[in-house]
Amino acid sequence: MKSLAQRALDTAVQQGAEYADVRLAEERHRSFTTKNGRIGHVADSESHGVGVRALVGGSWGFAATDALTPEGVDGAAAEAIAIARASARVQARPAVLAPEPARSGVWVSPCQIDPFSISLEASLELLFAVDRELRAVDGVTLAETGMEFHRTHQWFLSSEGADQEQTRTSSGAGFAAYSFGENEIQKRSYPNSFGGQHQLKGYELIHELRLEENARRVAEEAVALHQAEQCPQFTGTLVLDSSQLGLQIHESIGHPIELDRVLGSEANFAGGSFLSLDKLRHLRYGSELVNVVADARLEHGPGLGSFAFDDEGVPASCSDIVRQGEFCGYIMSRETAAQIGEPRSNGCMRAESWNRLPLIRMTNISILPGERGLSPDELIADVAEGIYMETNRSWSIDDKRYNFQFGCELGWVIRNGRKARMVKNPSYSGITTEFWNSLDAICSREHWTLWGTPNCGKGQPQQTMGTGHGAAPARFRNIKIGSAYAR
Repeated sequence: MKSLAQRALDTAVQQGAEYADVRLAEERHRSFTTKNGRIGHVADSESHGVGVRALVGGSWGFAATDALTPEGVDGAAAEAIAIARASARVQARPAVLAPEPARSGVWVSPCQIDPFSISLEASLELLFAVDRELRAVDGVTLAETGMEFHRTHQWFLSSEGADQEQTRTSSGAGFAAYSFGENEIQKRSYPNSFGGQHQLKGYELIHELRLEENARRVAEEAVALHQAEQCPQFTGTLVLDSSQLGLQIHESIGHPIELDRVLGSEANFAGGSFLSLDKLRHLRYGSELVNVVADARLEHGPGLGSFAFDDEGVPASCSDIVRQGEFCGYIMSRETAAQIGEPRSNGCMRAESWNRLPLIRMTNISILPGERGLSPDELIADVAEGIYMETNRSWSIDDKRYNFQFGCELGWVIRNGRKARMVKNPSYSGITTEFWNSLDAICSREHWTLWGTPNCGKGQPQQTMGTGHGAAPARFRNIKIGSAYAR
């Protein structure tokens, strides 16, 4: 297989590429769901192919094929060269790559239990057990469960001499209980909404999540929400659990720091960014407690944004994005790094598959935990009145990533330092920089979780990519609360 990747690279160089790289990948994906005691869907697929990226006359060309034969890879390389030459005729400016030493290596992500070695029957048996627990609670009208596994084995070769082989295995699972009332639907998800928790692990993650053990409690919460009062509408103190804070990071930090959005070369789905170049190292993004990094290294955690090399051959690294509240960095490619005068890329180019062009994508964009040893109980201990919210239900943010509104599944009124009562339909809204500047406390490392977002969309044609977001419960002051679902 590697010899075919080398042949594609040699062909591209022989036909005039100033620079070329090749990604040859074998991929496997398995997913299945249940719905009210029945199988929802089952999918098990395999894919292999090669993608060739070539730079000619300062313009890019890309082509891919699943015909892994000498003739097939030669054809893909020739097509990439032809597209690059055609693009050069209408280029606005030639592409220049920030320098990067050629690196070689073999890397395999940690995986204690191969998820593809577990039979479908065994996995479904667990999901059906969870389903039974959910529907055993009177008032639950819909129970949904699911698991998903993915493995990619990829070779990357470049005309600069990079020679890299990586294998990444990810797993994920979760469930949701719905309760249909007279005029509303309440939902509780575990361990997170929109697919649960996903990490760069094997089937051991499924055991760690303790799905069956948590099913009854989660279902009871969904039903109890019907009897809860509506979340009050006021401006005050907000406490977010770590999963909701992870999504807040994704939408109001992760997307706006993508340098292709800032430079205007990408605007699909999430639009542009308010973080224009003049704001770099000059914008007060948040309070001094806001320390955000882009970290693709495995030592950061088993995140969906963890790897050894990105899809330009740049090694995984940790970059400061916000340091003590100051905005200090973007996520970038070799080309965009050169455009703004950075000495090198911080390794954030990734493609969904071998047949897609790499784009700037989030790695693990995480807020670092606090250093005061704060627990969730201590976080609310000095709150006279406020709201605690957990598990995302909905989100909305403008195309510059500046004005936002989020809804959560469950809220608790905080009164005199304690959770007093459950409330339904909690929500909050704000402006990105004002919101992050209002953060005045965050829990410590033992309460920090690296959440996986497996379904971040970007590009045209769309690419769906997994990202990671580490967060601990945090407290914010003077936040507009309760307006999204106000009656």
